[in-house]
Amino acid sequence: MAFSQTTLLLKLVLLLHLLCSIITTSTSAASDTHFQILNVNESIKGSRTDHAKMSQYNELFERHNNISSSNTSSDEARWNLELVHRDKMSSSSNTTNNMHYHRQQHSFHARMQRDVKRVATLVRRLSGGGADAAKHEVQDFGTDVVSGMDQGSGEYFVRIGVGSPPRSQYMVIDSGSDIVWVQCQPCSQCYKQSDPVFDPADSASFSGVSCSSAVCDRLENAGCHAGRCRYEVSYGDGSYTKGTLALETLTIGRTVVKNVAIGCGHKNQGMFVGAAGLLGLGGGSMSLVGQLGGQTGGAFSYCLVSRGTGSSGSLVFGREALPVGAAWVPLVRNPRAPSFYYVGLSGLGVGGMRIPISEDLFRLTQMGDDGVVMDTGTAVTRLPTPAYEAFRDAFVAQTGNLPRASGVSIFDTCYNLSGFVSVRVPTVSFYFSGGPVLTLPASNFLIPVDDAGTFCFAFAPSPSGLSIIGNIQQEGIQISFDGANGFVGFGPNVC
Repeated sequence: MAFSQTTLLLKLVLLLHLLCSIITTSTSAASDTHFQILNVNESIKGSRTDHAKMSQYNELFERHNNISSSNTSSDEARWNLELVHRDKMSSSSNTTNNMHYHRQQHSFHARMQRDVKRVATLVRRLSGGGADAAKHEVQDFGTDVVSGMDQGSGEYFVRIGVGSPPRSQYMVIDSGSDIVWVQCQPCSQCYKQSDPVFDPADSASFSGVSCSSAVCDRLENAGCHAGRCRYEVSYGDGSYTKGTLALETLTIGRTVVKNVAIGCGHKNQGMFVGAAGLLGLGGGSMSLVGQLGGQTGGAFSYCLVSRGTGSSGSLVFGREALPVGAAWVPLVRNPRAPSFYYVGLSGLGVGGMRIPISEDLFRLTQMGDDGVVMDTGTAVTRLPTPAYEAFRDAFVAQTGNLPRASGVSIFDTCYNLSGFVSVRVPTVSFYFSGGPVLTLPASNFLIPVDDAGTFCFAFAPSPSGLSIIGNIQQEGIQISFDGANGFVGFGPNVC
């Protein structure tokens, strides 16, 4: 009898041990889904090699002015453009390590300074109302044009053909602008660009727009000179572009598009180094997306290449570009700022846990203030200060095992990861209205800011109630806009 009791007790102990083991394993597995591994060495190596890729990319563009992806349908490929981060073109391939280190430091700080100006400009444009809002939209519509190959916050370039025959030009893309423009001859004042300045006299399809044209009426501050429609855009930092409005043929991928309204800039000033002009992808009628209209169904998709991958992203127009299986989020319309793509953000998460933040902090008001804008021209995501602080504190609480470093530039939460091969970090997630949750790759929220192993939490407080989802957080994720039906999609593919 005693033996039977002992055996029974032994079995119970073994059973309890097994149950505890199962529970521990399940908990551990569930816990692991809320953490990611950040490869420290690869991230630093990637930032070092970005500049060395420049000559390869220039050669690539020379060989492929009209680029298509081999795994797309022929119809989709017609509208496919290669998308390249400006870092790929900002340094020569024979840069020494010491020169690269100082160049990288300068590039990072310059990028953050431009980012601060970009955000300040957006806040001015999207705050207030009435005539003042219109004034800012005219004056400050694209600070990110200050993109350049050496400086600026215009981060991403495409190559398109302008005119007949097409002249290839680098253009900065901007999801928050509603105009397409290039520098034009005769140029009384032009900044330096990579390609020869476009000469309308060499194009058989160039046609000036008259002052009485309906197209001219669509400009915010159109002028008239010698019967020709004139445009003028001033920027918050004193930069500007001035010239005439024209109808011109653009070659986008394999597609030739006639009669696109573009600004032909004869007088331009500012830090627009490198790019020939700007390709506006905003939601208004004068943007390239708005002008393509029925040809693309108001749809386009992009993949912003991740830093350090040595690869390129893509920009594809047309409904064929919209992926099956994406997580679709409704766009929120702001009649006061139709150029911008607003989304409904309901919350933030760290390590699989939703942070207790009021959804009101992200809501677009009835007056058109605040809200959440997706912007390709802003690098670092901005959040209202109360939301940012709660978000940051939750991240810090779950990274107590990582050695801290002093803040760098606009970042107040940094870590010294020198000596680490990889680190385990909590997941970071955006909770969107309606249910979809976007969990970011680790490299999209903990980024290297130098070669020494300093990594920073890549978010910052907003100077106002406006939230901006920047391009660092968008990198490597396929993002699609279905303007006709009012949705933005995330994934399912990665770049």
